[in-house]
Amino acid sequence: MMWVVYAFGSAFFAGITAILAKCGIKKTDSNVATAIRTIVVLLFSWLMVFMVGSHTTIADISGKTLLFLVLSGLATGASWLCYFKALQLGDINKVVPIDKSSTVLTIILAFIVLNEGISVGKAAGVVGIGIGTYLMIQKKETGDEQPQSNNSWLIYAFLAAVFASLTSILGKIGIEGVESNLGTAIRTGVVLVMAWIVVFVTGKKITPQEIPLKELGFITLSGLATGGSWLCYYKALQDGPASVVVPIDKLSILVTIAFSYLVFHEKLSKKAAIGLALIVSGTLAMLI
Repeated sequence: MMWVVYAFGSAFFAGITAILAKCGIKKTDSNVATAIRTIVVLLFSWLMVFMVGSHTTIADISGKTLLFLVLSGLATGASWLCYFKALQLGDINKVVPIDKSSTVLTIILAFIVLNEGISVGKAAGVVGIGIGTYLMIQKKETGDEQPQSNNSWLIYAFLAAVFASLTSILGKIGIEGVESNLGTAIRTGVVLVMAWIVVFVTGKKITPQEIPLKELGFITLSGLATGGSWLCYYKALQDGPASVVVPIDKLSILVTIAFSYLVFHEKLSKKAAIGLALIVSGTLAMLI
């Protein structure tokens, strides 16, 4: 059952990733920040590959497995770009609940594609997460921000959730017969290429003077946290069912919201707190 420990480790690192990233994109363009932090994740990933010695098995990867790893990487890149754009436009407590709702879609896709059954607990969990997310969105949409701004972060947040769901399913298929650290490193390479292509296509100028040193530090730390989360996450996926690993990983919302209160002083209303409780309860119900 070590995969459960890895899943909870992934949740912790994923939770602090959002906080560190938010601190690093106050003035820095989100696409540029994503591209920079991906370099950190890539270095971290390949370091682990050489530490465990799995680089010697690269030639053994089948064409099908490599294809799904690449597709998973593309989905991850799209999810990241949307997620950090949403973080830049809105509050963490606005974006994270929607991103975590990707659990619902992942459960459905795991049932259809991977033939993973849906128990009564998982069904109840899906309902709880859905209602909880709705309550948190309701609270946030009654804030002081203009509707146009809300629509912007909502679109990016929902897209991030959709791509995150595809990442989990494609990643589960792609790591069959591949050491988890090596699979993570290959996927990260795909994300890196995709992220920098987006930066150059959008015409963003990248000079050291334009990126505050403090923000660069937070971007780097968020990359390290992401690397730790990924290594734990895909190790858990390799040994455990996607329909259980993904819900545990989504408990990172507790870490994120706790730190968002401490760092950014973002508070939850009673309705949002009830929504959060439902999301957590629904997530735990999936483990039954």
